[in-house]
Amino acid sequence: MTAPESSTLAVPAPRDVPRHVAIIMDGNGRWAKKRFLPRVAGHRRGVEAVREVVKACAARGVECLTLFAFSSENWRRPAEEVSLLMQLFLRALQQEVGRLHESGIRFRVIGDLSAFDAAIVEHVRRAEALTAANDGLTLTVAANYGGRWDILQAANACAREHPGEPITEALLARHLCLGDAPEPDLFIRTGGEERISNFLLWQLAYTEFHFTPVLWPDFDERALDEAIASYRTRERRFGRTSEQLAASLPQPKAG
Repeated sequence: MTAPESSTLAVPAPRDVPRHVAIIMDGNGRWAKKRFLPRVAGHRRGVEAVREVVKACAARGVECLTLFAFSSENWRRPAEEVSLLMQLFLRALQQEVGRLHESGIRFRVIGDLSAFDAAIVEHVRRAEALTAANDGLTLTVAANYGGRWDILQAANACAREHPGEPITEALLARHLCLGDAPEPDLFIRTGGEERISNFLLWQLAYTEFHFTPVLWPDFDERALDEAIASYRTRERRFGRTSEQLAASLPQPKAG
């Protein structure tokens, strides 16, 4: 993976396939409720959707996939549901990481892991170490993550590691949780809600948004292709005019 570019400091090269896709996976509970099932059934089915979308992104040439699994605000949910989510997270780590490694996928988790049980943290670190050298899709799971927390921890790291120096955009960006990844080209939120809910606040500055009513457990390869097709219709100007954009694109050769 080449070094990331800031969309406010440089103009990223146009891409037919998004280099980085970020997703808020919303609608597990509603999916279960519609079927008169407990909410945890929706979360379990959501893990299957993750498996399918990871495979589809890798097949389409997406380099990075970042999934918002558990926000710093999700601790406000009922204690029983939080406990079940933690159990499901641990089980997914135990069952899925080997498959990811066999597929050449790099796995990592971003967020404040200090709030998680030691067993979860241990499995996360093992998974990251096991897959660190893989050169396929990078799958990032955001857990106990918040965009404001990310910016704050990056600013604190800048002040700690570069005392007395001004904090520039480039310096701050390097200390963000995704400081070594390209900014997302495409942001998807499932479940019908149309907000970013404190997810990747810095990184989504020039990202194309796609909101879909499809509940996450039903989000599949076809739904991903619809999102990518929508992305391809966008005119990504990055502050320029349409005329400047047209002039910057490769011109067809005279026949």
